[in-house]
Amino acid sequence: MSDALITRRDGPVLHLVNNNPSARNALSFEYCMGVVRELEACADDATIAAVVLSGTEGFFCAGGDLNVLIKRREMSEEARFEAISVLHNMIRAMQACPKPIIAAVEGGAAGAGASIALACDLVAAADDAYFAVSYLRVGLTPDGGATAFLSEFAPRQLVNEILMFGDKIPVARLHQLGAINRLTESGDAVAAAQELGERLNKVGPSALASAKKLGISARSNDLEAQLDVEANAMAQAQGNEESSEGIAAFLEKRRADFIRFRK
Repeated sequence: MSDALITRRDGPVLHLVNNNPSARNALSFEYCMGVVRELEACADDATIAAVVLSGTEGFFCAGGDLNVLIKRREMSEEARFEAISVLHNMIRAMQACPKPIIAAVEGGAAGAGASIALACDLVAAADDAYFAVSYLRVGLTPDGGATAFLSEFAPRQLVNEILMFGDKIPVARLHQLGAINRLTESGDAVAAAQELGERLNKVGPSALASAKKLGISARSNDLEAQLDVEANAMAQAQGNEESSEGIAAFLEKRRADFIRFRK
């Protein structure tokens, strides 16, 4: 653990906390690399059902540190590309991780902070929090997958409004659009994310990992390709011990014991 990233376990949930409160938890190289490291490590840890991303002192993430970004003018374009890749490799690691990742948004998720929150599989947010994709206000363009993730749930004109004006978007509006799973009172987003993680601990871990992977592939596959991917996943699931326990429990009218598959 580095100072930039606090890690802790709460039962089956791994919490990764951005710890840069003096800059409203702006991104750092150490944080991004730490998240990648922890996600890769937890992939094979059967005792972890889900991962929660949050920030210290009531703010999720302010995105890139402008004091750092302005110095990149002195770098070559190739070097700037490599620096941006640190964030993008973190986004890729989030997508590749078989564990569901839950954002717990308090205060705000701005710039790349909004990208990171939207990259998560589930989002819990305090009702007084906001998202802001305000790159253009400082002459920069969106990164971290912001354009891709916004386009998954919002029509093109709304995406353009969010990108081009950079206004703060109340989480209530994002909740109406389906991008926020749980709205909470201020200060309760982490607890709501923890609850979601504990619920995920009650389903089959292999099936959960497959469902996440299928949801991601559905964004780019056409129907024929996705049907084949689903068929392969289902064929594998029907032959494992996890589905044997789940089906037996349903027929016997009892709760399935999936916990034993996490040991």
